[in-house]
Amino acid sequence: MTEQVLDRVAGYERRFNTLFEAYFDTLSTGVDAPSFSRFTPECLQLLRELSLRGGKRMRVVLLHEAARLVTAEPVAGLDAAALSIELLQTHGLVHDDLIDDSPTRRGGPSTYYAYRERFPGHPQAALGLTVLAGDLALALSLQVLLDATLPVAVRQAMVEVQTRAAADTFVGQIIDLERDFTATVGEETLHCVADYKSARYSILAPMRLGLLAAGEQPDLFMQELRDYARLVGICGQMRDDYLDLFGDAATMGKPTGTDIRDGKHSYTVSALLSAVSDTERVVVQAALGDPSCTAETVAAVREIGENRGVTARMQTDMRRYAEQASAVAADWRSRWREEAVTFFEHLPLWSVERAK
Repeated sequence: MTEQVLDRVAGYERRFNTLFEAYFDTLSTGVDAPSFSRFTPECLQLLRELSLRGGKRMRVVLLHEAARLVTAEPVAGLDAAALSIELLQTHGLVHDDLIDDSPTRRGGPSTYYAYRERFPGHPQAALGLTVLAGDLALALSLQVLLDATLPVAVRQAMVEVQTRAAADTFVGQIIDLERDFTATVGEETLHCVADYKSARYSILAPMRLGLLAAGEQPDLFMQELRDYARLVGICGQMRDDYLDLFGDAATMGKPTGTDIRDGKHSYTVSALLSAVSDTERVVVQAALGDPSCTAETVAAVREIGENRGVTARMQTDMRRYAEQASAVAADWRSRWREEAVTFFEHLPLWSVERAK
């Protein structure tokens, strides 16, 4: 992406972070809770800490750039939509970390582990409060749209987009867990999980919200938006899975081999199992699902993958899907603004070339 586009992206992030902080500053008076409750403000504080800890805010970027497909003028409703998107993301992070039993998130404690520390003698309370914290973030993501100063029809359409995105993500989580109980995982299953679990709420929903805010009717172009989001989602998930084994731990700021230790049938694991010899398969399968798997064993699995051409094949596949997504976006030139179309053309390749 050009330096001008990167500056614009950085501007979206800075502006949103200020907006998000201001939202949480006023949230304590916006949630109807009895005055005696101490757990409610503690819950809101944990949601605030997790939400403001960062991330790339790429969903917010997609939202704004989708609006720019229609107009370069300021668009009402983007702030509310951005808050809704990131609150839905917070909901997902809280529940993901509970499902995965993850102690950290974005350089700090996960909500689940924060509650475990807060209630060391009451594990069920810690679990229950974590679930409820995630649920509250989901409710807030819809409430912020209902409270937006927008025409009723636009508000309703935005709420429908986010409700559908949430439901699709829940199904994605279910089939993601189901996938790991399947002996042989095919490519289409992996693509389906990537689509439901991430593409629909991380790419499709922000684009639909941005178009709605700008006065466009995204339902008229739903199939091509779905195609684009699905392809970019596949690229992004493949890249995440690839980096989990073949990435640089120092660059990413986290250890490699997490999917191997967790026994996840990721794109990388599937590619490994389809490429190895019988002897190598024993090594990979012994490591798969072993939480005590050592760094040396992960390095051995990584070497097997490199020697068997898994890295090169995955890079080729990622680029192929990225090029397909770019081709979908290129067809928008006859309808939408050149500058923003170019952004969506370049995004898929950027997503497969990132280092973390």
